[in-house]
Amino acid sequence: MGKIIAVANQKGGVGKTTTAINLAASLAALEYKTLLVDADPQANATSGLGFDPATITSSIYECMVEDVKAEEIVLQSPSIEFLDLIPSHIDLVGAEVEMINMPNREEKMREALVGLKQHYDYIIIDCSPSLGLITVNSLTAADSVVIPVQCEYFALEGLGKLLNTIKIIQSRLNPELAIEGILLTMYDVRLRLSNQVVEEVKTHFQQMVFDTIIPRNVKLSESPSFGIPALLHDAESKGAVSYLNLAREIAEKNSVVLAK
Repeated sequence: MGKIIAVANQKGGVGKTTTAINLAASLAALEYKTLLVDADPQANATSGLGFDPATITSSIYECMVEDVKAEEIVLQSPSIEFLDLIPSHIDLVGAEVEMINMPNREEKMREALVGLKQHYDYIIIDCSPSLGLITVNSLTAADSVVIPVQCEYFALEGLGKLLNTIKIIQSRLNPELAIEGILLTMYDVRLRLSNQVVEEVKTHFQQMVFDTIIPRNVKLSESPSFGIPALLHDAESKGAVSYLNLAREIAEKNSVVLAK
């Protein structure tokens, strides 16, 4: 059975979609069968893998609102073996309103993805930058959550709110939800502030923080405009190497857990 990992932070601009795309691509590069689920109405993960959201006819929206089978809308990555995508669409913006009176509305994504777990080693969900119903659905469907935190002044702002939301979901909807780890992103070795944030987050959260830290990197910023992950844009760039290290760290951690 595969593991579902949500990448979530209600704060925008923390490298959430960059993390979802490059983590999924790196796991696939390590030959783990991986599915990326784009659960953000902006559909940046969809375009970041080379698909045009304007041409998408069936997306995660149809799975959640119209009960379309997720297996029927999976797209294969044109450039990376072992990597598939369930795309997003701007229609997802209206899903929260449409789902408001649905029974078990928080569990629509879990219902959509449950049949796919046996076909993949990892399913990565790119959540929207909010704590709305779609993100609640993502966290309810997930086995664990990766929380990207940027190495900047307001790094810890909002993190408490997200951790509180995770606790509520653990108590009411998904008692199995674990925190896979806190991922420090946009690290600039030249800035004293970046180093202070790293120290602060590690002091507060200790074992919850990944060893891998994602640096600020031009190749990471450029690759979405080419519709490819950083690994294909420049495999030797610091950004690509860092996400490959993160994928190895997650895979190693989970193989130890599974061995137990």
